[in-house]
Amino acid sequence: MSLVERAIGKIKRGGSSTSAGAGTAGTEAGAALGPLASEPAPPQAGLAVELPTAAPPRVLIDRDGLCAAGYLPEVTQNRQFADQYRRIKRPLTAAVKTDKEPAVGHARVILVTSALPGDGKTFTSINLALSLAREKDTSVVLVDADAARPQVSRIFGVDAEPGITNALVDPNVNVESLILQTDVEGLSILPAGERSDHANELFASKRMTEVITRILARDPRRIVLFDSSPLLAATESRVLAGLAGQILLVVRCGKTPQHAVLDALNHIGSENAVSLILNEARPSLAEGLSGYGTYGAYGHDA
Repeated sequence: MSLVERAIGKIKRGGSSTSAGAGTAGTEAGAALGPLASEPAPPQAGLAVELPTAAPPRVLIDRDGLCAAGYLPEVTQNRQFADQYRRIKRPLTAAVKTDKEPAVGHARVILVTSALPGDGKTFTSINLALSLAREKDTSVVLVDADAARPQVSRIFGVDAEPGITNALVDPNVNVESLILQTDVEGLSILPAGERSDHANELFASKRMTEVITRILARDPRRIVLFDSSPLLAATESRVLAGLAGQILLVVRCGKTPQHAVLDALNHIGSENAVSLILNEARPSLAEGLSGYGTYGAYGHDA
């Protein structure tokens, strides 16, 4: 006999002799019903019970589309191109292994910038992120920090998604919830987010330090790769330079004036470790700079 049946039987046996008896019986019946009411109902026969599964990737990398738009090399040049980026990333990953504390200024915070628009810094950011993601012990968060022209967000079709600026404006926003997984293992994207006229102040805020630290602390294998605005075209990248542990300055071969490169380096400051990437170098010139091919060469520390 169930607890409910016994409680009902007790009520019947007590009859209506006293109101107190009825009240006592009612209390016992309620006590009997209480635990049962809080228990989940058993699954009905024939119904499948769904188990939680890993969230699918939010961003699908269209390699053919990237190639057609000029952000990836042609198939015939893949091998040479991949080797060039291996040479670029090797000093970066070596520095990461020697830096332990997950904080601002850590070697795991890498800034990619240029002196002028059109030098190829977004092209470099995307390909460097893809190359770093191939490392066995590394994952990459590619952050679109170009407030004026959020190219990374546009290229990957996430320009309508909330991103870094949303996390900076609202301290209650968990930045981790804004990081979008891709179908490339080890690569995720943090979009630019809502457009703001105060991006410089947001990047210079204490909240920015907290956001970077939280991203790094979530996974000790993570590298945070910022694609920022050109140094001579906007001020946000100068602020980010003070937060990065490693800085890459992209120079377009035969196009970027020498004085622009020197001005950009002055904006960064001598206390920062800066490396140069020569983009669109001719084969003969690239080979003279350490055997790099058509798409770019990794220069010496500035």
